[in-house]
Amino acid sequence: MLKPCFVSVIPRMVACFVLLLALMASAISPLQAAPLPAPPQLSAESYLLIDHVSGRVLAEHNADLRIEPASLTKMMTAYIVIDELMKGASDFDEPVIISDFAQSMPGSRMFVEEGTVVTVGDLLRGLIVQSGNDSSVALAEHFAGSEQGFVDLMNSKAEELGMVGTRYANSSGLPHPDHYTTARDLSIIARATIADHPDYYPMYSEREYEFNGIKQRNRNTLLWRDDSVDGIKTGHTEAAGYCLVASAVRDNMRLISIVTGTASDKTRIAESQRLLNYGYRFFRTEKVYSAGEVISAARIWMGQQEEIELGVAEDLYLTLPRSEFDALKSEIQIADYIKAPIDIGDEYGRSVLKTSEGVIGEVPLLALQRVEQGGIFLRMKHSIMRYFD
Repeated sequence: MLKPCFVSVIPRMVACFVLLLALMASAISPLQAAPLPAPPQLSAESYLLIDHVSGRVLAEHNADLRIEPASLTKMMTAYIVIDELMKGASDFDEPVIISDFAQSMPGSRMFVEEGTVVTVGDLLRGLIVQSGNDSSVALAEHFAGSEQGFVDLMNSKAEELGMVGTRYANSSGLPHPDHYTTARDLSIIARATIADHPDYYPMYSEREYEFNGIKQRNRNTLLWRDDSVDGIKTGHTEAAGYCLVASAVRDNMRLISIVTGTASDKTRIAESQRLLNYGYRFFRTEKVYSAGEVISAARIWMGQQEEIELGVAEDLYLTLPRSEFDALKSEIQIADYIKAPIDIGDEYGRSVLKTSEGVIGEVPLLALQRVEQGGIFLRMKHSIMRYFD
């Protein structure tokens, strides 16, 4: 009588044991990555958030919309002046005679006076920190002979940098029907300013500047609100609204935010802060490959050596949602037949980068060394080996 009862209990025990194992497995299995939240919706005509190093766009809205740049124009004005300083064509102490036209500029000014002599260094700080329209024109006249000549330099540089939605009509940002840009183009000049002029970029973080007994504060009040912010430029006209290009560094990650067409200074600051916080909270940037690093090796035929080392020409950085780096993988694809001679920089493969979302990019793998062709007997030997392969 006990046996049937015992047998009927066994399946229940087994089922309970299996259920217990399943519960334990679910308890110790990795948690699923949380979905990436949508970017914040800002009270702005257009906006853009990018990583400075990788260039990845983290959030955008109307980024290619044509807008009036206002004093954001001065980023290009300063870029060209600093380029001349770096070339040795001028220096901070070079004197500039102020013209009547420069003094007459309306709007924000550093209050230079006609006929006085002001150094390039003072004018540059008046341009960057005080956002002086008068200093913009004075520098333009000094470096190009006239503001229009300087505008030609601005448009040429914009074309060179790939700012396809930008046209400059003056050096200061005063309203003009043929003076326009986009949030995407503003990110290009911002990246160039930070990358190309590292010794001069700290000027954008200066909180105030005094000239001729008049002290003016930097209009980018994010410099006071967020210690990670170190630039870059504000702009405002009635048509453009309140605009701000900002940049910050946290945990060795630099982001650039562009916010245009907001209703007030308070709004442009708050919305820029929201963009930056979103980027830092949900993304990170890491170096995946270093320039010259050996990533793979490949068989060589007809050469004085049997293998060639392959790598990348430049450092490669990726910006991904934080959880995606755990899933990042590289699939190496090498050419089937590599024949000497080989020059440094010749492409013989690719690294296909993948995450849980699929393929996110491909990187050419280049020869890191030169390999000369082998002698005739070696080439004959390799030809035979290839034939039988």
